[in-house]
Amino acid sequence: MAGFLSDLVQYRKLLLMIMVLGIGGTHLSGFQMSVINYTSPYIKKFINETWLERYGSVLHQETLTLLWSFIVSIYCVGGMIGCLCSGYLTAKYGKKKSLLFNDVVLITATLHTGFSRRAKSFEMILIGRFLEGIGAGINMNAHVQYAGEISPKKFRGFVNVTSIVFLALGKAVARILGLRDLLGTEDMWNVLLSFSGLVALIQLLFLPFFPESPPYLLLQKGDKAGCLKAMKQLWGEGNYQTEFDDLMKEKTVTKGTKIMNVLEVLKEPSVYPQLRTLLLLLLSLQLCGLGAITFYTSEIFQTANVQESIIPYVSLGVAVSELISIIFCSSIIDRLGRRILLWGGYLLMALILVLLETSLLLSDQFLWMRYCNVILIFLFIIAYGIGPGGAVTSVMNEIFTLSTRSSAFVIGGIVIWLGLAFTGMIFPFAVMLLGPFCFLIFIVVLVISAVVIYLFLPETKGKSISEITEEFKTCQFKKKRHQPVEKNVTEEKTLCTKL
Repeated sequence: MAGFLSDLVQYRKLLLMIMVLGIGGTHLSGFQMSVINYTSPYIKKFINETWLERYGSVLHQETLTLLWSFIVSIYCVGGMIGCLCSGYLTAKYGKKKSLLFNDVVLITATLHTGFSRRAKSFEMILIGRFLEGIGAGINMNAHVQYAGEISPKKFRGFVNVTSIVFLALGKAVARILGLRDLLGTEDMWNVLLSFSGLVALIQLLFLPFFPESPPYLLLQKGDKAGCLKAMKQLWGEGNYQTEFDDLMKEKTVTKGTKIMNVLEVLKEPSVYPQLRTLLLLLLSLQLCGLGAITFYTSEIFQTANVQESIIPYVSLGVAVSELISIIFCSSIIDRLGRRILLWGGYLLMALILVLLETSLLLSDQFLWMRYCNVILIFLFIIAYGIGPGGAVTSVMNEIFTLSTRSSAFVIGGIVIWLGLAFTGMIFPFAVMLLGPFCFLIFIVVLVISAVVIYLFLPETKGKSISEITEEFKTCQFKKKRHQPVEKNVTEEKTLCTKL
């Protein structure tokens, strides 16, 4: 307890910076993704009324559905554009300036969505959502990298996971403010959409008081004094020679290597093992069944005889469970490591889905099993938060050097945004065709992901970036060594056959 309190005092500025980064970073992305569900009936009614006032005719249902789909999907389009821009912005201007610029974009977006009702213009909502998407694409990449770079080695896992903590917090805040008792009403929906601008303004005002990340100052700017000053400013007075030496080793390894763009990273063979790991982690995360659980939540609550008026509060409980479990993950990740949280979490999620699949199929025969479905949903969300929900981001941040990290996150971001669009289009059809059997797909994905991670992913806990990079190189070298040996064995077998 005494050690915890002393760390809290020593690293108080780091904790403050984590909060400032979080509320204007992934917190906003989580909020924007969730809040649109609570405003959808009011926005559709607003579009109808605006159309009638302009043109004197009622809008056809097909046209209304099309306009609504534009409002939803244009956020993903903006996210991809922001993601593509984030690599250049963070490499050229650093994470701090990129986030400050992004705050201006988000405030501009909020002005469009907030004043759309007064201006009687649903087009302003489209523009606002597009700009919010751009902001989400930038801040999700910049925030995650920035958080990873400002942390000392012993707290690196904890600080990396905080970006996912704030993402879950954003979802929970959207569900709280979206309740009909608060801002989820016909009179206040535009105020609800404007909340993200207030949070972006807070970050715009306070982030300038914090330094750029120490690795960026040393490796990109060559500022040794600035790097040491930033370490002391964030981590308090102390001896940080070990962290500084690790950065100098990374600088030696990447000497003469500038920050690489996306094409250069894709052409660099030495980065292929890390890129394969990145794709594995992101694809397994997107296909883990979380979207399916979210899709089925309301239906399962209804079959369990949960009152319609209470369902929003139970859904809020699901979001709070995710938040608490990710916070718990951040407290244990530096003790247990990343690998066990990943493969163990995926196996636990697969087991829960097997039980949920069984329970759904037997719910008509045994009515009490409907309540088991509700419990299993909460358990699945908790397993996700404690395991892959928090650990994936930490591994992503730790396996790339500064010269490749920005572009790698652009590649990862494109995979995420394409995955969101793809699953959003395909999943409803999968549900129509397979019903509850759609969970079988996710069970297979979870088991395969757990096995591959257990066999091939190196542990990154407590290791410097240069050590992790060397470990990936060693694995690649071993594969190359085995190839000529196998070739020689084949030749010997051929000669023996001829004799």
